[in-house]
Amino acid sequence: MERKVIDTGPRVVLRNWFNKPFDDAIAAARTCYSSRVISTEEVTEKQRKNIGKSTYEGGHHTIFQHATFEFAIEGVSRNLVHELHSHPFYNTSQSSQRYVKLKEVRATILPLKGRNLKIYKDGITRAWERYDELTEILLKKLIEIQEKKPTERQIKALEKKAIESARYVIPLAAHVSMVHTLNGITLFRLNKLRMSGNVPWESNIVISKMVEQVKKIDPLFFERFEDPIPMKETLEYKFYEKFKQFVSRKIVEKFDESLEGYRSKLVDWKINAEKIMADAIRHVMGMSDIDDEALDFVLNPKKNPYLTEKLNLSTVSPLMRTMNHPHFTFRKKISHSCDAQDQRHRMTPASRPMMIFSDVEKPDYITPTFIKETAEANKIFDEWMKEVWEIKNTLVSNGVKLEFANYILPNAQALRFEESGSLLNLWHKWVLRLCTRSQREIWEVSREEVEQVKKVQPKLVEYLGPKCFLRKIAGIKPYCPEGELTCGKPIWDTYPEMEYIG
Repeated sequence: MERKVIDTGPRVVLRNWFNKPFDDAIAAARTCYSSRVISTEEVTEKQRKNIGKSTYEGGHHTIFQHATFEFAIEGVSRNLVHELHSHPFYNTSQSSQRYVKLKEVRATILPLKGRNLKIYKDGITRAWERYDELTEILLKKLIEIQEKKPTERQIKALEKKAIESARYVIPLAAHVSMVHTLNGITLFRLNKLRMSGNVPWESNIVISKMVEQVKKIDPLFFERFEDPIPMKETLEYKFYEKFKQFVSRKIVEKFDESLEGYRSKLVDWKINAEKIMADAIRHVMGMSDIDDEALDFVLNPKKNPYLTEKLNLSTVSPLMRTMNHPHFTFRKKISHSCDAQDQRHRMTPASRPMMIFSDVEKPDYITPTFIKETAEANKIFDEWMKEVWEIKNTLVSNGVKLEFANYILPNAQALRFEESGSLLNLWHKWVLRLCTRSQREIWEVSREEVEQVKKVQPKLVEYLGPKCFLRKIAGIKPYCPEGELTCGKPIWDTYPEMEYIG
């Protein structure tokens, strides 16, 4: 039976919100000039008109951050979600391709016609066929390498490991469902720059739906504010138009050469970071003449109980905020799939590429390690990468905009960019991603990053490792806090030499 692409279209529902968000902002503004807190019931029409306009135009935008909007969003592409997650001011809980098998071909159908639409839809369905093939092959291998015949429950767990790698062939057009929460000023920003990213067609549709949902519960919130900037007037488009003669396909080769074999290469750091952090610790506490001892007190889990807390307390602790001073920049080449994990660490920002202006004609992808290790799967994977790039190139040759042609590309697509972060935020990211239950590619990349930092500033990462490693140092049992989700191996004794378990 022929499989069809199911596209329900984007569905955006505002499911939770502040009561009277615009009046709430005006009341907050009035509170700044009052000896008491002003309530929304006290806001007048004159104040709505005058205070709303003057605060916005004067750049006093924090009053619009109080209002928070929670959206239920379905029927949108992974391409769009990657765009929505490329800034730090949001929260998302979304369906995971690691844990949810993609049984139906659900994907965004683009505004194409005739032959191009058929080429696109056929490519989507064939990608799902490769996904099913790879899942079956990888699951079979996982069952074979078990010491004893697995139970049905264990087979289901193994299938999740199989689809983690198989999903690399799924196209960026694949649908996702999520709960997406942001505040008022972030929605203003997204609305104004909705045409500036890699998916202007889809983001224009979805963000306009988000705005319309807010207007339904409070028409005043968007009534007096700015319209979106047309695509051709965005900074990114103007830059491309001015300098497009410098576009070079060699940039990819130069980037890859600069990595010198790494997937994430440390390219910059504060050379005096260890001393500066030690100074900061002493200055916070009003002390002198302790450097190594100061660093050890903050970074050693045996002495700093905050490092093993369930809650990340680092941004609130006066001493741990000194970890903001060491800073590192990495040049990275990872898959779109891996970056979907990486970008969720909002406080380690990256400058991700404008794929809408940059066409890579040759297959350009990352192969998951498990697929590399499985000859039959690797052959199917490589053949599909060649085929899917041919589909993309055909669409472009047929006059389809690169923005649309890129939707057919797979999760395996390589992304190249620079990413920076403080020790405080990288520490949090690395502790989570060094756990072998993490997605394998981000685990491997995190290992590379930490090992490079060890070479230049070893004191800062002497005690860094997965959560179980920190808890072992601190003497907190059980060492693994994951309960039934534990990998079941004594990683705390073998880190950093241990192998990936998944």
